[in-house]
Amino acid sequence: MLDFIGGSSRNCEGVNRRTVLRAGALTLGGMTLADLLACQSRGQAPISGRKSVILIWQAGGPSHIDMYDLKPSAPAEIRGEFKPISTAVPGLQIGEHLPRQAAEFDKMAVVRSAFHTNAGHGMGSQWMQTGYQATIEVNDNIYPSTGSVVARMKGPNAPGMPAYVNLPRKVSFANAAYLGASYNPFSPDNDPSQSGFQVRNLRLPGRVDASRLNRRQDLLKDLDGIRRDIDTKGDLVGLDTFYRDAMEMVTGARAQKAFNINAEAEALRDRYGRHDMGQSCLLARRLVEAGVTFITIQAGGGWDTHGNNFSELKKNLLPKFDQSVAALVRDLYDRGMHEQVLVMAMGEFGRTPKINSGAGRDHWPGAMSVLFSGGGLKMGQAVGSTNAAAEYPTTKPYTPGCVLSTMYTALGIDHKHVFYDQAQRPMPILSEGEPIRELVG
Repeated sequence: MLDFIGGSSRNCEGVNRRTVLRAGALTLGGMTLADLLACQSRGQAPISGRKSVILIWQAGGPSHIDMYDLKPSAPAEIRGEFKPISTAVPGLQIGEHLPRQAAEFDKMAVVRSAFHTNAGHGMGSQWMQTGYQATIEVNDNIYPSTGSVVARMKGPNAPGMPAYVNLPRKVSFANAAYLGASYNPFSPDNDPSQSGFQVRNLRLPGRVDASRLNRRQDLLKDLDGIRRDIDTKGDLVGLDTFYRDAMEMVTGARAQKAFNINAEAEALRDRYGRHDMGQSCLLARRLVEAGVTFITIQAGGGWDTHGNNFSELKKNLLPKFDQSVAALVRDLYDRGMHEQVLVMAMGEFGRTPKINSGAGRDHWPGAMSVLFSGGGLKMGQAVGSTNAAAEYPTTKPYTPGCVLSTMYTALGIDHKHVFYDQAQRPMPILSEGEPIRELVG
């Protein structure tokens, strides 16, 4: 489909422009891939030295007291079934079902004293993924996600690549809100652990062959004069560049190569784990190598363990999470990428210290653990502490704004930078919080 639209539309900055051409094969959520690349590239700095983030989003709320903040001296109804084990950092212990991470913990750091005050999934997710507390439960972002902010501020690390990607599918509350849909994430919408893995929107439909696509490019050249007559304000200057970048993603080698996870050695794929979590982490490493700036991964199952918490963690959630994260961290260090790539793992809150009647743990925002690795931060430590029941921080309490400002600082982004929403109200990237000094120095 090739649409010529006579009406006007609004671009990612809210400026009216006429939409002259839309290649249907390249559309993403109502906009063209060219539009996405155009908006994400605005203000792009030189590629050299650019940093990236891989955020592993543990949707549902991981149990901090069974993973990174065990309380072996607490009563049985609080300490649960799991025991602490030693790590590569002398004196630092984590849960027994994270043995691979324990062996690599000199390359990691955990903040045990993060907290907030909202026990709702949606509102907690918005708070942890945006830095702003939502006051109502909604199904989409009220404030921009961290990935969208990074896409707006930094752009992609290489031409022809998206700045912001979700794996394996779109993540809830990962959208751009008032920054505009151009800063929403690109997603393959497929599981990279499956043998038939393909990336939607990154290949030509069967009815569009290369010669037909070339004819479309020739048509663009013929339309140059017409477009300039139509758009006397020059709003379309540069559109050809971004359309060409979109063509490159669909027909060129860079993006196709980056998403080709089958190019990885079988042994390395085995090390990450042959499941959606493991292969999404491996694909994320490939994508940051190729030039993606921010990746959010949600895979490996839900962490909302209201019932059978210990069985679900032991048999399903923790083995996948432990294997994938340890492999990712080790791989980044082996490749010398650890200073440039920050890995984070967190959810919307922790779990209740007291075990419920269904052998589960419920929502608990009063304390949670956040894992960091690389990104130029100080590793090999546990930051902060909670009380004897892991209910609330007793030292170094850190808010969502502190957690996210640490990430922005690692990327070289001023977390006090001000945007303006649709009503032209000033909206700083974060309304509160300062970087965690134990991590940033």
